[in-house]
Amino acid sequence: IPGYATAPALIVVGVLMASSVRNIRWDDPAESIPAFLTLTIMPLSYSIADGLAAGLITYPIMKTLQGKFQETHIGMWVLAILFLLKFVLG
Repeated sequence: IPGYATAPALIVVGVLMASSVRNIRWDDPAESIPAFLTLTIMPLSYSIADGLAAGLITYPIMKTLQGKFQETHIGMWVLAILFLLKFVLG
């Protein structure tokens, strides 16, 4: 598929993703730090999956550090551990 065919779709997706950044609660570190890492690591690593993994790993850690362990769903912990294993093992 030529680049000129996929470029408009990628631009639309990028604009939609960027427009949701204004809804992030920047005053709450448990929300802002994982979001910042996700937004930063995606372009630096050229990988959407790595950016999402960084956010999914840091979110439950930040909630726990704030003493809000009970607010984090067990599924979030499972994803965080799986992504952490992905980074550690390879």
